Amino acid sequence: MTGGAAIDRPPIRHNDYSPLDPPPLGAWDPELSVSVIIPAHGGQHRLDLALAALAAQTYPDHLMEVIVVDDGSDPPLRLPEIVPPNTRLVPAAPGGWGIAHALNTGAGLAEGRIIQRLDADMIVWREHIEALARWHHLTDYLVTIGAKKFVEDRTLLPAQLHERARAGSLEDVFDLSEALASSTEQTISRTDGLRTSRNPYHVCTGPTVSMRRETFHAVGGVDTDVLRGEDTEFAYRLATHGVVFVPDMAARAVHLGIPAQRRDRQRAVRAVTPYLAHRVPLRRDLRKDRGRRWLVPYVEVVLRVDADEERVRRAVSAALDGSVADVRVTLLAPWSRLSGGRHSALGDPSFELRLLREQFAHDDRVRLADEVSPTPAPTPFRYTGPVSVPLGHDSLERMIAAVQEDRSGLLVVDLGDDGSAALERAEALGRARLLGADDVVTSIRTTHGVRHGDRAEFWPAWTAPAPTGERPPEASGGRTEPASPKPQKPPVSPVSPVAPAPAAWHATAPRSLRGRLRAAVWAIRNG
Repeated sequence: MTGGAAIDRPPIRHNDYSPLDPPPLGAWDPELSVSVIIPAHGGQHRLDLALAALAAQTYPDHLMEVIVVDDGSDPPLRLPEIVPPNTRLVPAAPGGWGIAHALNTGAGLAEGRIIQRLDADMIVWREHIEALARWHHLTDYLVTIGAKKFVEDRTLLPAQLHERARAGSLEDVFDLSEALASSTEQTISRTDGLRTSRNPYHVCTGPTVSMRRETFHAVGGVDTDVLRGEDTEFAYRLATHGVVFVPDMAARAVHLGIPAQRRDRQRAVRAVTPYLAHRVPLRRDLRKDRGRRWLVPYVEVVLRVDADEERVRRAVSAALDGSVADVRVTLLAPWSRLSGGRHSALGDPSFELRLLREQFAHDDRVRLADEVSPTPAPTPFRYTGPVSVPLGHDSLERMIAAVQEDRSGLLVVDLGDDGSAALERAEALGRARLLGADDVVTSIRTTHGVRHGDRAEFWPAWTAPAPTGERPPEASGGRTEPASPKPQKPPVSPVSPVAPAPAAWHATAPRSLRGRLRAAVWAIRNG
């Protein structure tokens, strides 16, 4: 097992972490330090019990610290008599409030290699921290999830609870036969421990979750603007980052008190809906209102500005007016080179580019960028295609349906003389980056799969050019003017520098696809 030197990063297919083999509890030597972060607002007695249980953990004391973050309690919280050796109580940082703010405060102070979130009303079994931490010794791109059952709150003495926890007999304190099972555990069981889950982030709902510290900070921490459902939104961003979710039912715990969803489900669902609707595009069921604008789009459409103003405008309109409404367009061009000083209004060499900037600079659905970002996350999908082939009305919808059908991470569409287009899944790109892949295409093929298609499959209104060289009109998203003889265009690429393609792929890829995929490799290397 590795502690902090060389990191083993085995490629994991989707969320099937079966290749990982964690050591048996109590039969290994931990090396990574853990910071347990407990956000708390009031509830002193529950906190006393949670800390008493943590003080009985099997994980080595010298490798574990506990940070209790007081989120504005009145009266202020205090540390009880029974706590783990390295425990401190800190106030939430000034300027904010709420669970997310408290968690970010604790994470900013954490010294451990692993961050373990734990709610202040969770009573954990003595192996809990060990069970989750052992996975992080195997590789560094996992998020581990502990088990929990809900029990009625009751009056307990911290000293008695601590002794039971040390003896490994918390079952004598809590009657688990009468405990409410968590719906997340039912999902975990139904999907073979999330190995077959299509959206495993759904069950990563907060009370006991751990990950490497760098993973927490890489996605920006928890969103402090999300007052309800902050754990689900955070887990979604972790998913687009490329992590693998691992539940471990050996990390047992009980939650003191019945959750809000059981007390007033309708109100609890209503409270979380607007937050997730804006920030989790995969929740299509929450985006049924027509004509709405959403904080995080479903698809980023990347177009390289290599044509005149009229063609670019037409391609942008086609992207924004399709059957997939929540789209954001990124236009790639050297916008930063446009000077703000005096220039000729009509004779400027950058005349076309200046017109385009003025056309789209004030449209919040269009972004002007010099180069493409390494990943579209948190947007789940990114389309890249040539301006010469505007999207058909349902082209994006068809492409997304194709990759959702087989969960592939990359779809490459052969557009013939116009090069190629691609639809990338943010999760797959994120996984390739986490694995440090030199060859992004091979990495995605291993972890998610690469799918290929042709123009007719995703532009159904398009027909092949007639033998005379005239291209028939297209009802949706195609070119309508006569096709004149011209050199074959290179595949559209999100970046201009091109790295050599791997030999194995180069030998089998259609000629029109190679440049696009070589550029994708370059983007990952230099992202």
